[in-house]
Amino acid sequence: MHFITGGAFNGKRAWVKETYGVTGSWFSSYLDTPLTEDFNHVNSDLLVIEGIEIWLKELAKNFDSNRCREIWNHTINNWYIWEKAKSQRNLVVIGTDITKGIVPIEKENRLWRDVTGWAYQDLAARADKVDIIWYGLNQTIKQTGDGKQ
Repeated sequence: MHFITGGAFNGKRAWVKETYGVTGSWFSSYLDTPLTEDFNHVNSDLLVIEGIEIWLKELAKNFDSNRCREIWNHTINNWYIWEKAKSQRNLVVIGTDITKGIVPIEKENRLWRDVTGWAYQDLAARADKVDIIWYGLNQTIKQTGDGKQ
């Protein structure tokens, strides 16, 4: 699993397309694709999931932080199982970093920010590789396992 984060409009999508090519399946929360934990219907060896911060916002609207994290970890565990089911599969997860800057005044936005930070920590812990993209440039901050790409 490859987790990619960075600021909004900093070139994450373009970097992924350049790094992995455009073949594969692409799921985006920005296109109102619902969060799913089951990708058994995907026929591609490359799966890109984009905009996870939007799905996390929906979770934070409906559940407390503990339940959000429980649902999130169940979801990424299923994604991990999908990827590991076949050695050629590669899962790429893109999430915009919303955890920096001024702490939001609104309680619901603070919860979203907190849940997203915890979710990204959980995802980074499970990922084989983690990259941060700023201004279209990547910085690898974690690489373990086979490093497939």
